[in-house]
Amino acid sequence: MNVDFPLVLVLATFTTGLIVLLDRLYYSKKRQKKAAAFALEGAGPDEVREIAKPSWLIESGHSLFPVILIVLILRSFIVEPFRIPSGSMMPTLVDGDFILVSKFAYGLRLPVVHTKIVPLGNPQRGDVVVFRFPEDPRIDFIKRVVGIPGDHIVYKNKLLTINGKPAEQVLQGEYVGRGATTRMTGASVRSETIDGMKHRILVNYSPFDKDVDFVVPEAEYFVFGDNRDNSRDSRFWGTVPEANLVGKAFFIWMHWDSVDSHMDWHRIFSRIE
Repeated sequence: MNVDFPLVLVLATFTTGLIVLLDRLYYSKKRQKKAAAFALEGAGPDEVREIAKPSWLIESGHSLFPVILIVLILRSFIVEPFRIPSGSMMPTLVDGDFILVSKFAYGLRLPVVHTKIVPLGNPQRGDVVVFRFPEDPRIDFIKRVVGIPGDHIVYKNKLLTINGKPAEQVLQGEYVGRGATTRMTGASVRSETIDGMKHRILVNYSPFDKDVDFVVPEAEYFVFGDNRDNSRDSRFWGTVPEANLVGKAFFIWMHWDSVDSHMDWHRIFSRIE
């Protein structure tokens, strides 16, 4: 079951904020007046304090509201954590990576409705982006942008060409995996360069290929997985609308391999290239 966490945060912020507001406008004054009346009637200090004490619900509202509000602001407008659940972005990102995504890289959007309120930038070729899957916006996907609006994208014989210019590939050897990545052992590791920026990709030696000859529409983006022969991406389901963008992935803060239960210390605290 997919939980709409932004909606949960918004509702929790609204509910706890309403409790705090009502307490300050009404219930707190009511408790103080009642406590003062009992004090005049000779009630002891302990009894007066107990009468003036807010209920468990109101105390919880005061405690939780600032925490939930800060989490909502951080997650909606600054940075959001994600866990990589598959191998489609190997070797850049692997199953078990915990990453951070900049929520303001491509503009500030309201939570839940995703309306852009402050335009700050657009994805560039080579960016690793998180987006809401066009076929099911409840699911977040992560891929690399290879085509921006207006680009002519050709992918043939496992080689990418953008606007008639081939993306340089340099063979780096064979991939050796461990744990969750073992299944890709033997794949070809290549360095690919897009707009002067290098990143690594995996290519299988199998003859399977999904050819592409496509011009990217306005306000759309063409995305690939770095694990080229094991990625369901724009070659299969089309482009990513600008409105579906979530943010730019920029940092791996932890890695936990659930297959052989180990932490890969070489992956943590590293930038995503």
